[in-house]
Order: sequence, then C-alpha cells, then structure tokens
Amino acid sequence: MRAMTVVPGKADSAAVSEVAEPPSTDGSILVEGVLAGICGTDHELVGGHFGTGRSGTDRLVIGHESLGRVLEPAAGFRVGDLVTGIVRRPDPVPCPACARGEWDFCRNGQYTERGITGMDGYGSERWRIDPYYAVPVPAELGLLGVLVEPASILTKAWDQVDQVAARSWFQPEHVLVTGAGPIGLLAALIAAQRGYTVHVLDRATEGPKPRLVRDLGGQYLTDLSELDVAPDVVIEATGAGQVVVDSARLLPPGGVMCLTGIAPGPASIEVQLDALVRQLVVRNAVLVGSVNAAKRHYADAVDVLLAADPAWLGRLITRTVPLSNWTSGLVRDPADIKVVVDLQA
Repeated sequence: MRAMTVVPGKADSAAVSEVAEPPSTDGSILVEGVLAGICGTDHELVGGHFGTGRSGTDRLVIGHESLGRVLEPAAGFRVGDLVTGIVRRPDPVPCPACARGEWDFCRNGQYTERGITGMDGYGSERWRIDPYYAVPVPAELGLLGVLVEPASILTKAWDQVDQVAARSWFQPEHVLVTGAGPIGLLAALIAAQRGYTVHVLDRATEGPKPRLVRDLGGQYLTDLSELDVAPDVVIEATGAGQVVVDSARLLPPGGVMCLTGIAPGPASIEVQLDALVRQLVVRNAVLVGSVNAAKRHYADAVDVLLAADPAWLGRLITRTVPLSNWTSGLVRDPADIKVVVDLQA
C-alpha cells in the first residue's frame, strides 16, 4: 500500500512509498485512511530535524493528524465509523504520569508517537489502531474530523490555563492569540465559545485569516500596538521569541500565558530578562508550556468542533492534495492555513 514517508534524520527524503500492510501489533481495528493533516511537525520531520522509525525499518510513515474509516468491526466500532487516532503512547516503564493516562506529561521521555517517534503514523491507505487510542468522530463532523487532533492541542492548552488560573480568583475577559495558523485559530474559536473577547495577532494582511477572526467576532491585529486592552490570557502559537516576550509584558496581575508554538529554527533576541522577570513576579503572572494531549482532550476537541459553525471550520482547510503527490502540500502558499492529504487519491 502507499504511504507518506521520510527517512528519519535525512533532509528532503519525503516520498510516496510502498509499505507493508499495518501489523496486527498496532491494534485490532483496521482503518481505511481518509485524510491526514500536514503541520509544522511534519515539516520538521521532512527537514530531518528529528524523528525515529519503527525498529528494523529505515523509513517512517508520517501523518499524526488523522481521519479514517473503520474497515473491520472491533471493540464497539462498526464498519464505516469515522475515527481519529491518539498520537502518543505511554512509555513501557511506565512513569507515574503515563501510568495515570497522562502520557502527555511523560517524565522519562520513553514514550512513542504515531508518525513521529518509534511508530508509523496514519499517513497511509490503511492503518491499525488499538481501540483505547481510537477516538470516535461523529458522522456529522465528516471530513472536518481531521481537525480533532490539532483541536486537542488547544483543549489541553485551555485546560492548563484553567488549572493555573484556579490558584486564585480568576475571571478572564480578554484573550490574545498570537499566530493565526490552525492552532491559533482553533485557540481563538475556543475563546469565542467561552464568551471572551478575542484578539488575534498575525503578520498576514490579506487572505482568509483576517476574515476568519472577524467572523468569530474577534479583532485582527498585525501589530501589538493595536491592542488596547490588557489580555488576561495569552495563547502563544508562533514560537517566535520576540512575540513571546512582547506578549508576556502585556499580562496584567494574575494573567496566564500558554506557550503552544515552537519556532522552526534557532534564533536569538536581545531581552532585558531581569525587567521581564520583575514584571511577571510582581503581577503574579504565569508562563506555562503545553504540548501533545491526553485522551480526555480528544473528547473535548470533538465537543468543540461539534459546537462550531461547520462552514467556518471548513474554511480552515484551505487545500487538499492527493497522496500520490502529497509532497506538494509541503510547499507553503501564502493563503494556506491547513493543508490535508487525501489518502485515497
């Protein structure tokens, strides 16, 4: 069968490869791949920056943002059911976090991740999955179910914000989201669903991003100087050091900033760190990092997507490319937000 593959650690090795059928050790549910999303992690895998394959193989099937259709019934899943797959698996020890289902907080780094670390991903015509890691996607979501995994990153991020904020009285009104890619826009969607005022910062002046933000009732910014409120919560989705520092300086007393983005390459900026630390300390402000998601965050993500306007969600998917030419999806277009791969084309 065909699959999206790279040679781990080798730049520009992305290809459409013929690979073996998925082994039964991957799980009892056989799934027909429908869509796979392409994200920044995939770009870094293609760049050879990280990634490890399955033991005994020299290629890694990538694709961790998944949507598939069940081909064989198993463990409560029926033929035709739509599913998405959880990405991370607990380490084999397991560490105390993994033992409690919090593999996103793995303490020893021995976890595996579908399509990233030690396990093939979902970017193939067929894949298998253990029922525990298969997330049901309601039929009404349809192809938009490919957004469940990226949305889970944000439901976890908001979970982290809520847990930090619970240390004291906290009633946020204003949310700043930095970056209007898929992660930033999904963060803004959740903020709008919660009834907060939404402000989104991005460099794009044209294309779909400004309208998508405004259709949420939010303010679209191209410079932080345009922001006329103090954001109670910042969801940072760029990973750009200067944006992080400039946004952190805006936090009011008790404010919370959640870092969800990682810059694609090394960079350095000049920062008066002692001044920034003073601001954070005297304001009881918090910066917290968040990556990956636990099983409950996938269920939360499904709820978020079901509550959203499907037409708005559909506009996040700006391009669909066939598996036969999936590498064309790696070429960034200025108007791109989310590019997905049709795994049957």
